Amino acid sequence: MDLKKIFLKDACPTSIGGQAIMEGIMMRGPKRTAIAIRLPDGRIHMKTQPTPQGNKWGRIPLIRGVVNFVASLVYGTKVLMYSAEILEKYYPEDYQKDKFDIWVEEHLGKEKAWNFLMVLSVILALIMSIGIFMLLPTAVVGWCAALTDNILILNLIEGVVRILIFVLYILLISRMKDIKTVFQYHGAEHKTIHCFENGLELTPENAQTFYTLHPRCGTSFLMFVMVVAILVHVFMGWPNVWLRMLTRILVLPVIAGISYELLKWAGRSNNIVVEILSMPGLYLQKLTTAEPDLKQLEVAIASVKAVLNDGDDVPYFEGICDLEGRLVEADIPETQEGPAEEEK
Repeated sequence: MDLKKIFLKDACPTSIGGQAIMEGIMMRGPKRTAIAIRLPDGRIHMKTQPTPQGNKWGRIPLIRGVVNFVASLVYGTKVLMYSAEILEKYYPEDYQKDKFDIWVEEHLGKEKAWNFLMVLSVILALIMSIGIFMLLPTAVVGWCAALTDNILILNLIEGVVRILIFVLYILLISRMKDIKTVFQYHGAEHKTIHCFENGLELTPENAQTFYTLHPRCGTSFLMFVMVVAILVHVFMGWPNVWLRMLTRILVLPVIAGISYELLKWAGRSNNIVVEILSMPGLYLQKLTTAEPDLKQLEVAIASVKAVLNDGDDVPYFEGICDLEGRLVEADIPETQEGPAEEEK
């Protein structure tokens, strides 16, 4: 890994960032958000809208880490569901709802069903994440207490087990075809942002020359969380398993807050300390990103260009766009809810 190609000396860090979704990318800028989806016929469907500005809590150091993490999880889930809705709308024979989704829609109606499934997805994601990556490791490592009573060693072993479980999880889901495509779009997102931050013309060929790794990635945030957790948990001692699980949950906001600040620092700094701290997250990104093709880079570039068109006279739209992120064919779905602007 050549860090000089990741922490680029002449790069000008921006606040633009994104998320890979089904067959596309959601890109967020300070004022505008663009959701670009590659349809099976090759066209690009895009929705642009104002970027949710959040509230005062999202700007306070340490606290903003928790606030922004929850907001990103909720909004990210909305965008994923929206991309599935769009693909189903254009190609219902290839992208069909499962029986549970159909049952919920029949009983609640389309709008309420969409909101219910979004909330359910967020709750299940939180429960599974906390259960698998926070509580399971401490329960498993509890057996090691019979071998040593050294609190530092026990917490270190727990941290290593947590990381191994997470890596195994990534390796398993990466074997799924749809996830492989998502990882390619993740790589396309990073390459395009690198290209933009280095002042190059936004073309697939220019973007392809960059690494798929980026120091401001959410994957690095998760690695920071797992490493910071080891240091914080040391101060919690090693009580019985139930109290240990409770303390793991209670200090999670503190861990997330510290990790977020480290990520922000890594994204705007370029020194040896930042490079060392970022290394574990960058290696983890090797699992969550993949080399995109030129067509996938086109989607990422279109989303960035749409985000950059943030003038007051530029209207928001939904429909088919060109490679410059401009509307060419308006689309007004009959009952499409999609992710809407959050309340400020």
